[in-house]
Amino acid sequence: MEPGLPNIRHLRAFAEVARQGSISQAAEIVFLSQPAITHAISKLETALNTKLFTRLHKGMSLTDTGKSYLKRTERALAEIAIGTRKVTKNSSERIDQKLTVPQLRALVALATARSFSMAAWNIGISQPSIHRAARDLEKNIGQPLFLASGKGITLTPVAEILVRHIRIAAAELQQGYYEISAQQGHDTTRITIGSLPLARSWLLPQSAHKFLENKEFVQVKTVEGPYLKLLRDLRHGQLDFIIGALRNPPPHDDIIQEPLFKDPLAIVVRKGHPLSKCAKINLEDTLNYPWIAPPKQTPTGTYLHNVLNISDMENTPIKVVSSSLVLVRGMLLAGDYVTITSVNQIRFELENKSLVALPIDLPKSTRPIGLTFRKDWQPTPTQKLFLNIIRKTHLDHSGLVTIDE
Repeated sequence: MEPGLPNIRHLRAFAEVARQGSISQAAEIVFLSQPAITHAISKLETALNTKLFTRLHKGMSLTDTGKSYLKRTERALAEIAIGTRKVTKNSSERIDQKLTVPQLRALVALATARSFSMAAWNIGISQPSIHRAARDLEKNIGQPLFLASGKGITLTPVAEILVRHIRIAAAELQQGYYEISAQQGHDTTRITIGSLPLARSWLLPQSAHKFLENKEFVQVKTVEGPYLKLLRDLRHGQLDFIIGALRNPPPHDDIIQEPLFKDPLAIVVRKGHPLSKCAKINLEDTLNYPWIAPPKQTPTGTYLHNVLNISDMENTPIKVVSSSLVLVRGMLLAGDYVTITSVNQIRFELENKSLVALPIDLPKSTRPIGLTFRKDWQPTPTQKLFLNIIRKTHLDHSGLVTIDE
């Protein structure tokens, strides 16, 4: 079983004992009694199902699993400290040391549910308990975090900043748990990926298959959605990485984009479409047929609307706007529709000739496809393995237009 968010005091006690190599010396720094620190370490070891220290007559020595968990603990505590400093800039107090797990859980639950009753139900506590924890957190921070509205609870800008850092801290500790399970030979890593349309059709399925062949307890979870929603989840530590079309310029300075290959666009119709029988054809010829267009905010939609200016035409041929490959494919096969899409995304349909790419030149239409991470993200060895398989899969796959072409 995976542990929940550990007691913050227990984490500080563990980190200080590791630094001092002594429970007695750590007790003077974290203001806990020696029995309390011994209890804190025991609780952590039980939750993690591992020994964090070897007890020696000269003091405490970290085990191998203790060393790896210490790195995650220090990163998590630093993240909480950074978040509280950002929202309490005028305070010289170490507010982060006053926060409790119930307060942090209440913040994250309310950020997700936006309702005290639903947040309480989601984490299995009473509504008065979550009210109390939320108000105690506001007192510690020194300013409002939650605003009531007709639609429920709204987080203030201060709360939004804080919740991001708390989620990243929780993700760090989860990473630490996965690393311990892998070191013990029972790897239970869960890899959560933001999946954009192109990756879903071939790159991600093939990579996941290769990766999971010898991983009995590992699980890969994909999250689909609009890019901006996936990006927010990534920056909040709720996704490990995003795979799909990259943005230029990157939308935030705290993310890294790694290009894998370039993906060309094409104007596409079904087999047997009247346009598929034309030897010479240009964009204007397609305007006599109904179009299925991607949303404007997507890279393909940006090209269609800004470069080809199709939406500005007096009588636009756009009849459907959708980013769903299933819907687009279904409509293309059902009638004389036209769309613009990634060549690699429909490579199987092009191979079996159910869809046809029209011979229309689309200058400067290639876009980079790749991976997006948080700049400070440190993947576990298992996650690194999966990333390397993704990189190798795209290189080994025939028919792709690679980044070097």
